[in-house]
Amino acid sequence: MTQAELRLCSLLLQEHFGEIVEKVGTSLLRTGPRPLRLLVGDTGLLPGQVKKALCVLLQHDLARFEAQPRGPVEYEARGRRILRILRYPRYIYTAKTLYGDPGELLVEELLLHGHLAMSCAVARVADRLTDTMEGKGKRSRSCDEEEEEDGQRKAKRQRQEEGGSSEPPPDDGIYWQVNLERFHQHFRDQAVVSAVGSRMDQTSSEVVRTMLRMSEVTTASGASHTQPLSSNEIFRALPAGYNIGKQVLDQYLALLADDPLEFVGKSGDSGGGTYTVNLHKALASLATATLESIVEERFGSRCARIFRLLLRKKHLEQKQVEDFAMIPAKEAKDMLYRMLSENLVSLQEIPKTPDHAPSRTFYLYTVNVAAATRMLLHRCYKSVANLMERRQHETRENKRLLEKSQRVEAILASMQATGAEAAQLREVEEMITGPERQQLESLKRSVNKIDASENQVDETIFVLESFIESTVKRP
Repeated sequence: MTQAELRLCSLLLQEHFGEIVEKVGTSLLRTGPRPLRLLVGDTGLLPGQVKKALCVLLQHDLARFEAQPRGPVEYEARGRRILRILRYPRYIYTAKTLYGDPGELLVEELLLHGHLAMSCAVARVADRLTDTMEGKGKRSRSCDEEEEEDGQRKAKRQRQEEGGSSEPPPDDGIYWQVNLERFHQHFRDQAVVSAVGSRMDQTSSEVVRTMLRMSEVTTASGASHTQPLSSNEIFRALPAGYNIGKQVLDQYLALLADDPLEFVGKSGDSGGGTYTVNLHKALASLATATLESIVEERFGSRCARIFRLLLRKKHLEQKQVEDFAMIPAKEAKDMLYRMLSENLVSLQEIPKTPDHAPSRTFYLYTVNVAAATRMLLHRCYKSVANLMERRQHETRENKRLLEKSQRVEAILASMQATGAEAAQLREVEEMITGPERQQLESLKRSVNKIDASENQVDETIFVLESFIESTVKRP
């Protein structure tokens, strides 16, 4: 694990679980598998604190343990899984988009607790849905009734969780957790469909979406291709409201198969042939497009032209780059060296003679997409860590004001529940002065921008990670 990844994991653990869990988790990430005794010595914490921290990490699937044949149990942190904490808001939003409020709350509860029995998870979601409906004024009740019902629900939930009831729940010992791989598969499919739509048209993207939907269960998450599908199968699976004929579908499939990006491949001609979505090539295309976009953003359109030229031609000498890109020699040389210094392009030496004399050596510029992707991924991790530290700094600088704002909001909520008059509410609101309100608004805007930036960087991280994983040979 690189230093950038380690720093990001440390920040994520501290933000979500506190300093003690962060110390234990970071120690495991730095040193590798460790028994409890050494872990206590490494962290300087009490044995009880380390045990509780390990329980939290194991509960959330952020660590694992293994009993040694001749020795104590060893604990190991799961760095990749810790980095997924960054993507929690996206998982929750996706669940809400696909399955509405119940799906959102269910995923949120499972992420919040690591894993839960389904009976407990459903009870929690039902309670939250009920509370939301009452908050929206679906039922008007007195405060005493609300407190009584809340107390009853909490007592019932506590009895269920502690096993205090006379009979254990029917699903006792069966625990559920969020399938992150399935979410990642959905994100990947959405990215591929969006890329097809932007390159061709909406109908083409709908055809590819249908193919991916038909293969989402039968295709393994690390597969390079989806399962082969005939045009008849694809035609029958198209959405009911999508009114295109079989002949038109065949034309679109042929167009997709002939496209240079090769998102869709055709195998055989019998029965009209079968079609697959080439997931590896799609991810490679998405990663390459991300690299191109970053080069253009950082170095300008002319550098991007040279970068695309190297991607297409694979290997070029400097003179060839000047000629093909139609850029003056001095300017082309400067751009190539700038990208070379940033590790976006690489230089390959091919000597004509064994003495490696410069005058008898070819110097070829090329783009190593995998290496450039890893370099960019490393920078993305650093960017997210910087954003998180900036948000924490902003929060610390305005801690007193935030605490005052929370107290005022709590007082207002309490007064509104007891039916206070408007004049009394205004008096409480005036406890926060005008300049303080402006400061709070400014802080809110800054934090929102930081959060949005984190989400945007994570989208880039997902594309780059997916491409790198697709290049690794799986057993």
